[in-house]
Amino acid sequence: MDFVVSSYTPTLEALLKPRARVIPNGQDPRVLIVSQPSSPYAINCPIPGTTTEAGIVMSLVGESKPLDDANGTIQAVLEGMETHEWVHLACHGAQNRKDPTNSAFILHDGHLTLAELTSHDLPNADLAVLSACQTATGDEKLSEEAVHLAAGMLNIGYKSVIGTMWSISDYVAPDVMRVFYTVMAEQVKAGGELQPAYALHEAIKVLRRSSGRGGMNDFLRWVPFVHFGL
Repeated sequence: MDFVVSSYTPTLEALLKPRARVIPNGQDPRVLIVSQPSSPYAINCPIPGTTTEAGIVMSLVGESKPLDDANGTIQAVLEGMETHEWVHLACHGAQNRKDPTNSAFILHDGHLTLAELTSHDLPNADLAVLSACQTATGDEKLSEEAVHLAAGMLNIGYKSVIGTMWSISDYVAPDVMRVFYTVMAEQVKAGGELQPAYALHEAIKVLRRSSGRGGMNDFLRWVPFVHFGL
């Protein structure tokens, strides 16, 4: 990663689709920020760092709408995704390998599945940041197929998706997002082409340098974060 910026795609079709950016150069995007530190549907797995993470994102982006705890219902999130160009989901993710359409984000009142997402029109979709565990985890039995949440978000219209290949630390994610959104805000202000893959690359470089045991050896902390799409 000292020489290249990596970006992935679940299928070639995902890159071949015409996907023009929906945010005019220099205009602040509308960002939906969802945080679920203690969803009743993940009662034994609190993630208090999502509250910190949401606050960081709000401080760095322009026009934002927070949906935390009880406000983060399935209906509220769906309505917000229809009107916001960017969505940041800081919550638990659940991958269903038997039926990928039932892979879901765990919200306050239940699971928001990909099947439910695909039934909604998302004309403003641009960037989805899936700050949850295993949102880009594949299936070794289906090595030629995209069966994860990140791929599903691309399929429903998002141009760029940030996902995770395995479980991530509740304390690491806020640090990654602080650098990522700082770089994204600079790109928006500059009015040029948005490059989320480069923003994530910068965030991972910072995390790698600051990781314990020398950074390079502590790869479980910084390797999981990956970019899909444009």
